[in-house]
Amino acid sequence: MGTTPEMLEKFRTKAKAVSATVVEISSMAQAIAYTVDLCISKDACQLLMSGCEESLSDKGKDLCELKEWNKIIAAPRLSDADMAELVAQARDRQVAVIKDGLRNHLAGIDIGFTVADHGIAETGTLVLDSSSEELRLATMISEIHVCVIHTSRIHPSAESMYGQLKTYMNTKPNYLAFVTGASRTADIERVLALGVHGPLELHILILEDN
Repeated sequence: MGTTPEMLEKFRTKAKAVSATVVEISSMAQAIAYTVDLCISKDACQLLMSGCEESLSDKGKDLCELKEWNKIIAAPRLSDADMAELVAQARDRQVAVIKDGLRNHLAGIDIGFTVADHGIAETGTLVLDSSSEELRLATMISEIHVCVIHTSRIHPSAESMYGQLKTYMNTKPNYLAFVTGASRTADIERVLALGVHGPLELHILILEDN
C-alpha cells in the first residue's frame, strides 16, 4: 500500500508537534533553493579563528579559507547532479558547500542537508541510513538540519517497515538513525533546551514523487 493522504497528513501533524518545520516542495531544485535561502537568512556559526595570519599547514590554510565564506552547508550524500546544483546556487551567494572532511569543521557547519531513506507517519520520524560518518556528522553537528523525504518513502509505523529494517540490520557496518524533531533535552534543571545534543532546528521538505 502506498502513502495515503491521511498518512501524509499524520506525518505532517506529528512532525510539527515535535517542533519540526514542514514544507512541501515539487523538486530537488526547490529543496536546494530553500536550503540556500535558509542558510543566507541565519546568523553564521561563530567559529572563532585565530592564527590564520601565521604560517599554517595545508589543512589549516584550507580551514581559514573556508571560514572566509562565513556560511557552510554540509551535503555528504547528494547525487552528482544535485550536488552540482547546490554548489552553483551556493557559490553565487558566497556559501561554501562540503561533502566530506566534516571532522575538520566540528564547530562551523550552518546547515546539514540530507535526503531521508524512510519516514514514519505515526511519530513524524525520519529514518536515515547513517552508516557513513560524514552523514552522521552532518545531522548531528550542524546548527540546522534540512532533510528531504519522498512521499513514497513514508510508512504508517515502524512495525510496517519490518522488511526494510531487517535488511538494514543484516548489512554491515550498520548505523540507522531515527530523527524525531530538533535535538532536545530536559536534563538541565528540568528545563527544556533545544540544540544541546544536535541541531537547533529540523526542516522537513516533503517531495511528491512523480
